[in-house]
Amino acid sequence: MGTPQNALVHNAASPGEIMESVIVRGDLAKLQPEERAKYYSTVCQSIGLNPLTKPFEYITLNGKLTLYARKDATDQLRSLRGVSVVIVSRERVEDVYVVTARATTSDGRSDESIGAVAIGNAKGEALANALMKAETKAKRRVTLSICGLGMLDETEVESIPAAHVAPAPAGLPPADEPISQQQLTELVELCADLMHAGVEYDKILIGINRLSGQDFVDWEPETLTPLTAAAAAKILSSYKKKLAELAVATPEHP
Repeated sequence: MGTPQNALVHNAASPGEIMESVIVRGDLAKLQPEERAKYYSTVCQSIGLNPLTKPFEYITLNGKLTLYARKDATDQLRSLRGVSVVIVSRERVEDVYVVTARATTSDGRSDESIGAVAIGNAKGEALANALMKAETKAKRRVTLSICGLGMLDETEVESIPAAHVAPAPAGLPPADEPISQQQLTELVELCADLMHAGVEYDKILIGINRLSGQDFVDWEPETLTPLTAAAAAKILSSYKKKLAELAVATPEHP
């Protein structure tokens, strides 16, 4: 005899319970593969990263499936947000090598993080690799911190015995997926808003060409149709941020 239908309904997680698990507990395990892929792309778009470069990977930690940042994520973040990083100290504390990195943004904000690696009695190439790893860890951790991303970096994941790395989700938009009509409409409207906010037409066009890697002569709808969905998402994210910055810099007065 099969399972009663009301039992299935009772045991199945509701959409609200699933979203609570994702938002409050940070557990993505209950999402379907296509939902997980959409979540992955949305996270990338919200911070201006290209999902096709796989800036994040999944990791199961303490029974939860969540994201951690790969090298490509921190490299893109530094470039997109004008973050510069310098090493302010290197020291050995007993059997641990500690590097402190300081990150500074273009608007003057700064933050510091350490990268620590156990070196024990390591010598030669093993010691050299450990010293470089500590510096890399410090740079990536401070990049994530100053950009407001509270997630692990891949150099930290490697040192967690209980962590299980899962592959990035299937279902991310293919590299050649064309721009959607919604994206196209939103992009043209956003460009017009930027012009209204005082940004020159040519500068908007230069930005589109730089972010897309293509060479457009204007940003009319019929001209921008060769854009891919991934490139459009990247431009939209960058220009929304720019428009928000302009709104803060020049608030409207009654």
